[in-house]
Amino acid sequence: MERDEQKPLMSHLEELRKRLIACALAIGLCFALTYAFSEKLFAILAYPLKSYLPEGDRLIFTNLPEMFFVYIKTALVSGLLLAAPFIFFQIWMFVAPGLFRNEKKYVFPFVFCSTFLFIGGALFGYFVVFPFGFRFFLGFANEYIQALPSVKQYFSLSIKLLLGFGLIFELPVLAFFLGRMGVISVNHLRKQRRYAILLIFVVSAILTPPDVITQIMMAGPLLILFELSVIIVKLAEKKKTTGEEEGTKG
Repeated sequence: MERDEQKPLMSHLEELRKRLIACALAIGLCFALTYAFSEKLFAILAYPLKSYLPEGDRLIFTNLPEMFFVYIKTALVSGLLLAAPFIFFQIWMFVAPGLFRNEKKYVFPFVFCSTFLFIGGALFGYFVVFPFGFRFFLGFANEYIQALPSVKQYFSLSIKLLLGFGLIFELPVLAFFLGRMGVISVNHLRKQRRYAILLIFVVSAILTPPDVITQIMMAGPLLILFELSVIIVKLAEKKKTTGEEEGTKG
């Protein structure tokens, strides 16, 4: 099977512009839907911290419009998550012209896997990492030191962690495309495995609190994702070879 005819640079830029506009409209629509529930959504976001605060303690805000903007940002992030399947579909449609025609049938597996991994990573951070991390930070409070976490700081930290875990869990999908493009190979990943393991623990130490248990809880899934990526790259190389052979026959 042959690839579609190559487009000039301006056509690619115009296509990218259309896809970005479509993604922005989807996020805007989802934002309009989620803003009505922004207060409840923030309460859900704050639950991992609130459950470890001493009884009677609560989050604080020091600027009058702070909560208003936090609710807007909460609705925006929620809209982004809600629009994730459509966004991944737009990404696929943008790169599809560079694929073989027999590969374009994988659009739904790509959208499903990308969405599942992104949301799965965010949920892993929320349900697994958050409780251990926040319990560690609140452990510094004592009889003469009281924790007074602000809404703005908590929102910034929690969203960075949620989106960070979501993006990190996209590693297998990224590995598939890099393998298809020939940027990485199975042999290269196997040779660099020891350095990858070291890098994973360094990244885990940076993204998580200075708590060994929390770092291991992040490094564990990353190690699994790395090994899964090796398998995926191997499959991508086989599909690439098969696609090129079919393209030669066509």
